[in-house]
Amino acid sequence: MANWQQVLVQPETRLAETIARVDASALQIALVVDGSGRLVGVVTDGDIRRAILRGATLEAPIQTVMNPQPKTLRTGATREEILAYMRLHVLHHVPIIDRGGKLVDLALLDDLLGARQLPNWVVLMVGGKGTRLRPLTDTVPKPMLHVSGRPILESMVMRLSEQGFHRIFLAVNYKAEMIRAHFGDGAKWGVEIEYLHEEQQLGTAGALSLLPVKPDTPVLVMNGDLLTHASLDKMLHFHQDHAAAGTMAIREYDLRVPFGVVSLNGEDIRAVEEKPMQRFHVSAGMYALSSPALNLIPRDTYFDMPALFQRLIAEKMTTVAYPLREYWLDVGHLEALEQAQREWTEP
Repeated sequence: MANWQQVLVQPETRLAETIARVDASALQIALVVDGSGRLVGVVTDGDIRRAILRGATLEAPIQTVMNPQPKTLRTGATREEILAYMRLHVLHHVPIIDRGGKLVDLALLDDLLGARQLPNWVVLMVGGKGTRLRPLTDTVPKPMLHVSGRPILESMVMRLSEQGFHRIFLAVNYKAEMIRAHFGDGAKWGVEIEYLHEEQQLGTAGALSLLPVKPDTPVLVMNGDLLTHASLDKMLHFHQDHAAAGTMAIREYDLRVPFGVVSLNGEDIRAVEEKPMQRFHVSAGMYALSSPALNLIPRDTYFDMPALFQRLIAEKMTTVAYPLREYWLDVGHLEALEQAQREWTEP
């Protein structure tokens, strides 16, 4: 847990002093307590920024800015209970109080998860029209459909934040304004969100040509309609260990033929196999790409991931498959959405 005593302030503490303490601590929160140590409010970095935008002066007492009804947990809460509460309310800090309301600790998401900030950028492809999910997507873009009480895309952003990814690009097109309005700059989830606006549909790889510069480290690319418990940093380690230009996450997909399959030799029947099962490896819509791969993507041109990997193969660049074993679901059609509603839980 954090050294939370350094961000303790009194209700009458000036806004200027509170800002100084928040900045010095890097905790992005101040804890407001009364003379007996009871928690009476909290002030986040976002609260401070919004107060300044409203015209609050630096001499204002912090009690005029604080949230007087913060979400808290009681002493004795387990790590799992704290994490579940943070996920439910999209929190990065939770004050821990005793039965009398006295502040005894501050739980931090980073401490609980052992989180660290990774340098790799993430691009989420969220510009599709979701035609297979109509009429639901007539008014709502597919990544904003709700599963377990929150948009699919929000679950993705939360998972990325928890794993240490902090710079996320959303490639938007269809109903982009709804996505922008919900996520803004990403501060609510502890990440930096920027937008790559596709003037026309660019496919699952083409939007990467809109990145402001080529990143120095491999970039993680994901379709925006996925629900997964995968540890994405492990996929990046796999990519780097293989010195790959492109890595594709794959899943096993079983296809059962619903009939007896007949093998022939001319007119003679050689064998009959009842409802055989065939197994394939399919793309999971998750990729790691290094700069040489990004250089092969044409600008402002429709270009899909299969075409990019075909080009990488033709150029004799290293491409590898990353077997995905964790929970994964592509919410691309109504049956998958219904399945997600039944079984998706935050890890």
